[in-house]
Amino acid sequence: MDFGSLETVVANSAFIAARASFDASSGPASRDRKYLARLKLPPLSKCGALQASLDLGFESVCSEQPIGKRLFQQFLQAHEQHVPALELWRDIEVYHTAGDDLRPQKAQTIWAEYLDPQAKLFCGFLDKEMVAQVREGLAAAGDGLFQPLLQATMAHLSQAPFQQYLDSLYFQRFLQWKWLEAQPVGEDWFLDFRVLGRGGFGEVSACQMKATGKMYACKKLNKKRLKKRKGYKVGRWGIPGRG
Repeated sequence: MDFGSLETVVANSAFIAARASFDASSGPASRDRKYLARLKLPPLSKCGALQASLDLGFESVCSEQPIGKRLFQQFLQAHEQHVPALELWRDIEVYHTAGDDLRPQKAQTIWAEYLDPQAKLFCGFLDKEMVAQVREGLAAAGDGLFQPLLQATMAHLSQAPFQQYLDSLYFQRFLQWKWLEAQPVGEDWFLDFRVLGRGGFGEVSACQMKATGKMYACKKLNKKRLKKRKGYKVGRWGIPGRG
């Protein structure tokens, strides 16, 4: 009997079974309760001390960190007076990622919904001269058309709305997530299946996170080989000296 082939069949079967559990929205059978319990948000009493160690500036909390941005936007959505600024923020971000053929239409929509004084979501906090400049550039719909308005909107949100956010339960939830984020996650959290590929410095394996049942590709590096071949000097694009 070819035991090498048998091991491959077993590994493939386990991998297919794990994939099936993931494709079925990671049912309870694919989750380890012990590890899943570690992903629960802590009580608020555990998180108060974090405020002294975190960067609680507006840019850091509400823009650079996805979970902070999401919770801040949820806070704005829950307060009617902040909804116009929130929706303008979101639509300008959509505009920035839209294709050139769609931008003229999206630019007109932004004008009609937020910059027209008769609009339901009119953003009256914006400077009139700045809005007038945007109106002149609507036909061209260039890359930076709404950038000044976005900066003004963020400056507006960084004042009273942000201070209100810091006193809200949404910010407390942010602290809970930051506490959870700081908890260590080791190799024992993952279950290895089959090797997907090998390279000069290691191998990539299929693994499953025990807590959630989700599948990942895990890259394992051989430190001795990496040091011997000076792989630490190779950047992510394979060019020495570039990170």
